[in-house]
Amino acid sequence: MTDADAVRMTDDERDEFLGRSGTGVLSLSTDGDGPPHSVPVSYGYDPVEETFYFRLAVGADSGKANAADRGVTFVAYGRDDGRWKSVVASGRLVSTSDDASAIESLAGLERTAEIPIVDVFGEPTSEVTFEYYRLDPERLTGRAERAMEP
Repeated sequence: MTDADAVRMTDDERDEFLGRSGTGVLSLSTDGDGPPHSVPVSYGYDPVEETFYFRLAVGADSGKANAADRGVTFVAYGRDDGRWKSVVASGRLVSTSDDASAIESLAGLERTAEIPIVDVFGEPTSEVTFEYYRLDPERLTGRAERAMEP
């Protein structure tokens, strides 16, 4: 086993860590040389298809507006079993509201827990505009803090 293998999560470990929902940070590409637009988000995860689902608050002033087909990186992290773990997924967001992806997305959403609602908007969520997206990662990696030897 190489040093890198000691911290790389197996697919089963990664899926267990992600559970079926949680929170993380989504970074969306921007035009030109600008930094990515990064925001904390909640997600649902389908371990069968290795797909993430997001409910994103959007609006005229939001850096998440027009998120479809933008390059993204999503990071979920936290402590599990006394060790730090993280999963990084990258690819492009796909809107789940168009007819072609809606049926496929419904099947995936049935395999996830509900996407947690985290109220950080400063106004009632009934007044916030949301759009729904999925991420079928082109790259998906998981790493865990090395276990301490007894």
